[in-house]
Amino acid sequence: METKQEIQEFLTSRRAAVTPEQAGLPTYGARRVPGLRREEVAVLAGVSVPYYTRLERGDLSGVSEGVLEALAGALKLNDAERAHLFDLARAVHPTGAPKRRRAAKPRVRPDVQWTLDAISGAAAYVGNDRLDILATNELGRALFSELYATPTRPANFARFCFLDPRAEVFYPDWDGAARTTAEILRAAAGRDPHDRELSDLIGELATQSQEFRTHWAAHNVRFHASAAKVFNHPVVGELSLSFNRMDIAADQGLTLFVYAAEPGSRSEEALNLLGSWAATIDPAEPARTMRPSADDR
Repeated sequence: METKQEIQEFLTSRRAAVTPEQAGLPTYGARRVPGLRREEVAVLAGVSVPYYTRLERGDLSGVSEGVLEALAGALKLNDAERAHLFDLARAVHPTGAPKRRRAAKPRVRPDVQWTLDAISGAAAYVGNDRLDILATNELGRALFSELYATPTRPANFARFCFLDPRAEVFYPDWDGAARTTAEILRAAAGRDPHDRELSDLIGELATQSQEFRTHWAAHNVRFHASAAKVFNHPVVGELSLSFNRMDIAADQGLTLFVYAAEPGSRSEEALNLLGSWAATIDPAEPARTMRPSADDR
């Protein structure tokens, strides 16, 4: 991802999303462009028009935290958008951006796997910002068995969502899942624009999926820490689960994700049934054995 272009497109899209009425500005007649004009953003942020124009052209080098905060306020940025703006500012290097780097091979410590295995009654996995599944407990592998149906490893939520036709069945609200996935990747790219594997993944999705290109072009970003998730699992049917993520402090970039059902709910019963099915699967067998048989269905 080219940071300068990303800054330009992000600020332009956020400016277009704010109406003069939302900003408390008077309007006179028809406007040729949606949202605010550059000079209006400059006034709201307390900077000169030439200075704001420089910022919107992608030059955030040397910009102060106070100016970024004022800019976030003028553009009505939410918490995720504000964090993305600050990430983009940190990524700017006046002497030239560092070359793209390939991330080190992910490694999940044995004691983290023990922790995963100790979680019973909930699906859990360890992932990264690229939406890879790096390690999982038995129930987590069963819940996301559709992702393991193909031989590509590590299993990746973004590839599954945009490139696997099973995703449109697995996610009852597939469009919402697709939008969320693109927004998570956009935020990750802002935090680390020089991650080559992330750039390669984004390029792959953009090449092969019109839906991804559409969501990516919106320049929306998202924090994804907790939510209610609904899945249509091929073995147990619909599951409504509570999702929470917890960063692993000792392993930068790795996160623990847990999916649990409300006690006493139909989803808890279905999750328990899924656990029973998972217990019949030999983990030493190829991933295709995670696919349900006709009897399981």
